[in-house]
Amino acid sequence: MDEIIKLSNLTKDYGGGRGIFDITLSVRKGETFGFVGTNGSGKTTTIREIMGFLKPDGGAAEVLGMNAWTDSPEIKRSVGYIPGEIAFPDVKTGTAFLKIQAEFLGLTDMTYANYLIKKLQLDPSASLKRMSKGMKQKTAMVAALMGDKEILILDEPTTGLDPLMRSAFMELITEEKRKGRTIFMSSHLFEEIEDTCDRVALIKDGKLLDIADMEKIRYHNIKTYKIEFNNAADYKEFCGGGFDTVRRQDGHNQATVEIDDKNVNALFKALKSLDVKFISEKRYDLEQYFNKFYIKGEQK
Repeated sequence: MDEIIKLSNLTKDYGGGRGIFDITLSVRKGETFGFVGTNGSGKTTTIREIMGFLKPDGGAAEVLGMNAWTDSPEIKRSVGYIPGEIAFPDVKTGTAFLKIQAEFLGLTDMTYANYLIKKLQLDPSASLKRMSKGMKQKTAMVAALMGDKEILILDEPTTGLDPLMRSAFMELITEEKRKGRTIFMSSHLFEEIEDTCDRVALIKDGKLLDIADMEKIRYHNIKTYKIEFNNAADYKEFCGGGFDTVRRQDGHNQATVEIDDKNVNALFKALKSLDVKFISEKRYDLEQYFNKFYIKGEQK
């Protein structure tokens, strides 16, 4: 089956413009799919629909060809899930919780679980009630990944983690990706997912604005260069040279230009005869790509 997760005109209307509306997308087998939007944009509602926690008001969500609402118990056998809001059962320690989780999964070999614990620097012997938000998040991560499930559905998984642990978790996601897992991961941080995801969807006010292919973002044909000149005369000569100057800083003799890959040689040829202080390339990223959709709120 190529489409592991499929949403067709999925709608959950809470009234007052809140909810999600006509969300249509699919996630292919072995794909890491990012789901980006600000807080309150509809990411968690969409994920709860996929997990079968909410009944849709319209459309449908399917996982492994099964209906997410009616076949939820069966679907959960194949899913590792990190919720956006962590709530543990009434047990004393992280160790006790992970033991219950292992029994539920029928897991007898804890080798991988212990690897995750070490990787995330988790002390599972700590009291669940006294754990910090970050510690609770790491405990939920171990619980979700230890079962080695075919599908991972992760709702803002790095919330509460410090930068070092966020990096460690993203390394784990890369490892899961190499195993061929299908991963659906939401975030409000562009930089968190652009290095690991194959495609990324942007949601705003419950509506899907666009789905970006990360390969095209990483190897974008339009390049942006910031150039500073040692004197005003060369700066002015360059600005009048016909290049697409998107920003000028006259006081610093700086110009920022956008140029197609095929014209880069012409740019450097023009600069050869000018007194250039420095030139730097500004990498095109996912946030830049999505800004034109997000600021305008327009669907592609």
